[in-house]
Amino acid sequence: MKIGIILASSQRDKAKIVENILKDMIDDEIINFGCFDDEELSYVEVSILIGLLINSGSVDFVITGCSSGQGMMLACNTMPNVSCRYISDVSDAYLFRHINDGNVVSLSFGFHYGWCGDMNVRYILEALFSDVNYPIEDLSRKQHDTTLLKHINTLSKVDMITLLKSLDNQLIQKILSKNDAIEYIINHSTNIELVEYLKIY
Repeated sequence: MKIGIILASSQRDKAKIVENILKDMIDDEIINFGCFDDEELSYVEVSILIGLLINSGSVDFVITGCSSGQGMMLACNTMPNVSCRYISDVSDAYLFRHINDGNVVSLSFGFHYGWCGDMNVRYILEALFSDVNYPIEDLSRKQHDTTLLKHINTLSKVDMITLLKSLDNQLIQKILSKNDAIEYIINHSTNIELVEYLKIY
């Protein structure tokens, strides 16, 4: 599995913390997209990048966040084929991974982060990538509902290219200026049509 990390620029210093924790825990490929240095991307702009990363097939899962985690979660859930949950504790992480089968989690890196915030992030990520299974007697029913929800999600949203075409050009240009993420998408995408669109934009 390929796991991307990209946070709102207000929380850029936390991206390295998440990367280090993940590299201590799992052997999967971890790609840290920042934000870094002078990059100023709002949670809305980052959510569109996350939509591109997921819809291109460049990554399988994204860990993101902002000051509260809530805004990023809401923004991500407007993207096609993205299922994001705000995760505040270990139980949330465990249920999301084993029942809801989403592909993005949003964490709070400001509000409630506080003392030992990095330890809380570690416990959440450990639960998120735990191999412990959910009680089997409830699993089938809950997974059926998850599959149904994903189907409804595909019916209620446009595809990624249609979304990009409807957005303001200035907004798209700012997102495309996040060179490390866009180059990674172009070089690792399984969605040829989306890559061709990005190349000619």
